[in-house]
Amino acid sequence: MKTNVYCSFALPLAALAALGMMSTVVAMTTAVNQQSMTPSEVLHDLMAGNARFIEGRLTKAGVDVISERKATASGQYPKAVILSCLDSRVPVEFVFDQGIGDVFVGRVAGNIENEDQLGSMEFATKLAGAKLVMVLGHSGCGAVKGACDGAELGNLTGLLAKIKPAVDAVEGFEEGERNSSNKAFVAKVIEANVRQTVADIRARSDILRELEADGTIMIVGAVYDLKSGSVSLLD
Repeated sequence: MKTNVYCSFALPLAALAALGMMSTVVAMTTAVNQQSMTPSEVLHDLMAGNARFIEGRLTKAGVDVISERKATASGQYPKAVILSCLDSRVPVEFVFDQGIGDVFVGRVAGNIENEDQLGSMEFATKLAGAKLVMVLGHSGCGAVKGACDGAELGNLTGLLAKIKPAVDAVEGFEEGERNSSNKAFVAKVIEANVRQTVADIRARSDILRELEADGTIMIVGAVYDLKSGSVSLLD
């Protein structure tokens, strides 16, 4: 049975606390707490971390990095795998207040999936025990803008072609409005592209689809706002 947990999610700290989502921050993810956390708890942990990031209260920024590096050198037990855009303004571990060994991060312009990313996700979940797969888009995505305008440049042309279905899927805009200068259109395509990647992950990976169906993992889509620092989950 597939669980649908998508929701709009950019809540203040007080609301997170009221929902029981402000769990104790773990110094690093160990085998024990990785195995004990449910996919929903992992999602809650990441969103609570994002709330701390928004308010500038990172808990991982002050940890003993040397000790953490040494402690994780012999093994890793990440709780989530996050497919993010290449954009340098989306520092994934900071965005969710995570440290060394806490999350797998895959990056590619436009946060699209390909066989390599899918294989990496299958490793991260089936073999390494991660409980959550998140596709993380972001506001003002340059790759999405390029796809909106039909840009072409070397190998980038093929990459942007994978975003084009999301461009075509967005309705409600006249022909002259369907370009990168229209912020409202770009925002809709960014969301559509995240949803498309999530759907493609389920369609193209039997392993991930089956893990989600039996409740072992959760697959979600989200968009990061460059200005506010907030992450909103998509329904």
